[in-house]
Amino acid sequence: MRCALVALAMSAPVTALAQSADPHRWQLNMGRGVTSTAQHAYDAHMFALWVCVAIGLIVFGAMAYAMFAFRKSKGAVAAQFSHNTMAEVIWTVIPVILLVIMAIPATQKLIAMYDTRDSAMTVKVTGYQWMWTYEYMGEDVTIVSRLDRESDRLRQDPSVTRAQLEAHGNYLLEVDNELVLPVDTKVRFVITADDVIHSWWVPALGWKQDAIPGIINEAWTEITVPGVYRGQCAELCGKDHAFMPIVVRAVPREEFDGWLAAEKAANAPQPAAPAVPAAPADEPAADTDATARIPAETIAAPVAG
Repeated sequence: MRCALVALAMSAPVTALAQSADPHRWQLNMGRGVTSTAQHAYDAHMFALWVCVAIGLIVFGAMAYAMFAFRKSKGAVAAQFSHNTMAEVIWTVIPVILLVIMAIPATQKLIAMYDTRDSAMTVKVTGYQWMWTYEYMGEDVTIVSRLDRESDRLRQDPSVTRAQLEAHGNYLLEVDNELVLPVDTKVRFVITADDVIHSWWVPALGWKQDAIPGIINEAWTEITVPGVYRGQCAELCGKDHAFMPIVVRAVPREEFDGWLAAEKAANAPQPAAPAVPAAPADEPAADTDATARIPAETIAAPVAG
């Protein structure tokens, strides 16, 4: 019992972190996510945000001071000039410096986001109306993932109540087959579509990528926190676009290896039944009817009295 409580206490922060990566209602700021890619995007966003906040404080603070200190009721008279070279140099050079400071780290992180080299595994993602297929390249394992049957039933039932939807939990965000990935492993994605343009998007991973028929787009991820992460198709792809969810389950490497082995065994072709060997041509077939070995005239002859 004590061991179970300790394990629960240790897993609670991890579970909470995994759940905090999902978007929330009325969320105002960008999420941190659970990948290095998501963290790069978050860092770049926060840096730009604080730069803009500082600029806003300076500009609006100067405006407020000027309006209060040099108001007409105090007899202030506006200066009469049309040009100030020093002022124009200052408000041109400072923004350029700030843009360079923001552009260099942003460019470095953007390059890293598209660097799929040294990936440990590759997953091919194909979008269809209205489902996804995930092919684990080189493993002979393909998963078809679509909206779970209960969500599909509820959305088409006109008599369904709000209580029934809330009882379902992840209404319209649950699938019948999840994409299972190992944590702490660089996974390369090749993404395409078979009919119209889709877009594969899981916010916690920190990126989204368009799935375009005839074109292969690449992306990668390395999830650091085990958990379940949900997303949706982010491109209007038809009348049932809203019913095309994505669910990624990130598990420890050992658990993933066991799952993959089970999937490969389930998809393996069944061995054929052993064939019955045919009798050699120079040997007569075994008779099963003793009567067939008795000459016909013997059977027809009367028995002597």
